[in-house]
Formats: sequence, structure tokens, C-alpha cells
Amino acid sequence: MSQESGSGTATDTSSQAPSASPRAIRKLSARRRPEVVAVLLFSGGPIFESSIPLSVFGIDRQDAGVPRYRLLVCAGEEGPLRTTGGLELTAPYGLEALSRAGTVVVPTWRSISQAPPPDALDAIRRAHEEGARIIGLCTGAFVLAAAGLLDGRPATTHWMYAPTLAKRYPSVHVDPRELFVDDGDVLTSAGTAAGIDLCLHVVRTDHGTDAAAALARRLVVPPRRSDWQTGQRHLDRSLPEEIGADPLAEVVAWALEHLHEQFDVEALAARAYMSRRTFDRRFRSLTGSAPLQWLITQRVLQAQRLLETSDYSVDEVAGRCGFRSPVALRGHFRRQLGSSPASYRAAYRARRPQDEPERSLPTPELPALRRGPVAQILAAPGKGDGEPFVRVPDQSGRSDVAEGPGRTRLRTARGLGAALPGPRDRPVG
Repeated sequence: MSQESGSGTATDTSSQAPSASPRAIRKLSARRRPEVVAVLLFSGGPIFESSIPLSVFGIDRQDAGVPRYRLLVCAGEEGPLRTTGGLELTAPYGLEALSRAGTVVVPTWRSISQAPPPDALDAIRRAHEEGARIIGLCTGAFVLAAAGLLDGRPATTHWMYAPTLAKRYPSVHVDPRELFVDDGDVLTSAGTAAGIDLCLHVVRTDHGTDAAAALARRLVVPPRRSDWQTGQRHLDRSLPEEIGADPLAEVVAWALEHLHEQFDVEALAARAYMSRRTFDRRFRSLTGSAPLQWLITQRVLQAQRLLETSDYSVDEVAGRCGFRSPVALRGHFRRQLGSSPASYRAAYRARRPQDEPERSLPTPELPALRRGPVAQILAAPGKGDGEPFVRVPDQSGRSDVAEGPGRTRLRTARGLGAALPGPRDRPVG
């Protein structure tokens, strides 16, 4: 199979209504109230992410046409709870209050390298078994994964931590390109602002578009975000912690230095002195991504950079990125970034201030063993093979919407050239 044979699936835009799922119609326990929202807080979490569900579900805005929820702020462990800024919090409820909630929100988790408290995981599992809707915002997805609620499901988290989530929980179908993923009774969101998007989606699901729009006006945020509203999406160039010391790092470095050449995964396996099957297994276990999907994405990333920083034609860009034809580039580029190469270049130049010079994307700051070409590895997994999504046209006639049983998935639109953060085990926004 050549490097041009990878497949991609589109995801739901914000205009797509959530679909019903067998998981979504789980009967709620009689003692749980659907209007009761429990927000589970842990020590060490950032206050901004923690405050998002408190603001959305905890303030009475009935005068603005927003139905009222009852908020239970619960401590997930013994207090006092301290935020990343050292602010000390005291939650009025403990884990026992989760037994009354129809919705449980985990807005953040303090460290992706630490295991959540077992008592909290038991309470979350029990709530889910009794029909409660479980939501993980940003790094809160790690808590849901640790509880086993994401096994076999699509999910997202902050793009910087998506490779770690995929590697640590291989049965979770992680897609860092989503603003949020609604899988019926379990929902996850990406970074800080995406938590607001998901909470608005919950209000829209519960009470309709008018209620969500009224709440968005009060929060001074758009009711729905989509690619065309917020700009083109950001693709992760971060590196798994373990790659720098692994022998496969040399193969990855060679591939990134020779993207302009036409080679396939078999060539990479040969350079690693492995069979294709062994290479696929090792590469996926190390990065959380299939090598073919990774190679295609690296070629798309290279094309993205050339479209931003050069005047090469699309045909020339295709050749300089190792695609066998401009048609292959256009197909993969649209699947990865949601637009054609020509449209991407036009939109990028229209957004850039007239006096801003052409520049390439910033070089990630990584430890010494992980600088240089290897640092550009994309460890985020691609779409799972056989995932039941089909392409359908949206109202504008574009074919970049996909539907699947019980899943509402909104493609992300992060800014270009975002600098990579430093420590990888700290919750970020």
C-alpha cells in the first residue's frame, strides 16, 4: 500500500444535531434527578477549567430564558483543594452527592501521569451504571478513561495530551482534532474553550437551541463554533516522551528529512530492520498512531508549511511533499484540514496582517533528545479502521460532515502557529 492510500473520515460540524444512541437512552435511576449536575473537583486543577461548568450550570439565568440546573460541587478527594495558583477551595459536597446527579462533570485532572483516587473512580462508574451522563472536559478525559468509561468509544482531550491518552488507553479512539465528542452518555472535550462549547452543547441537547443561544449571549461566546467561524485547525507536532530514546527515533528522523521523496511504510520498516507487521505494532505502541496515518499527516503538515511560506503552486507543493500526484495531496489535505490547499493558502494570507512577514511555524521547545526533525512527529492517532461514519453534504453543499450511531463530533479550529507548552504532565488551557 502506498503512502497515498490512507483514508480519512470527516466529522460533524456544529450544524449537525446530536443523534440518538442506545447508550443515550439508559434508564436514569429514580433517585437521580436529570436537572442535577455534579461537578467533581480535585486538588491541583487549574481554576479556569474548573470554573467553566460552575458558571454554565451554577448561575440562575432564568430571566434570560436559560432553564435552571441544580449544581452540586463535589470534592473528589479529601480537602482542602488547592488550584494551580495556590488558591484554596472547599467543596460543599463529597462523593456521596454524586448519587443524586443526572450529569457528572469532571472539568480537569491535575496530572496525566497520576492515577485518580479509586473512590472517585468508583463513584463515577456507579453514576454511569445508574444512567447518569458523564462529561470529561480537557484532561478530565483521563479520569473517565481510568474509570473504564471510554473503552471502545471515540473521545478527545487537549491536543497536547491526546498522544498520551491514546497510548495509555489503547482501546479509546482518541481524536485530537475534535472540539468535543458526544457519544451519548459519555462526552469529552478538548482544551479550555472547548469545554464551554461542550457545556453549551449539553444545554442545547437538554433544552433546545434557543436556551443555548441565550446562555451563549450571557457568556459572550458564539453559540456554536465551526471551522469557517474560527479559522483553520491546528495539527499536533508534539512528541511522546519515550520516542527520543527509542531506536525508532532514527527512522522517524530519516522520514521527516526525506518527505520530499516517495517512500512508503514498507521502506520505513526495512530501515528499522523489522517486518511490516512488527514495525506497525512497535510504531503504534510507541506513538498511538498507525505509521501510514502518521506518514500521510506529516506530508500534509509539510504541505501546510509550504503553502504558508512559499509561492509554489499546488502541483509543486505536492511533489515537494512526496505525494504521487496533486490529486492525492488535495484529498488528504481536505480530510486533515477541512479545506483545499488553494483555499487554505487564500484564507491564511487573508488572516495575516499585511505588514506581517512570511514566516514558518515556530519550532517546538523540547528536551535535548527531542529537538530537530524528530520533534515534528505527529503522535495523534488517525481514524480507526472500519469506523461507522459516512460522508454527507451539509447545507452549504460541502461534503465534510459525517454521521455515526450516537456520535456528535465537532471538528476543531485551533489557531495557527500556537507555541507548544513546556511540561507535559500539567493541565493546560
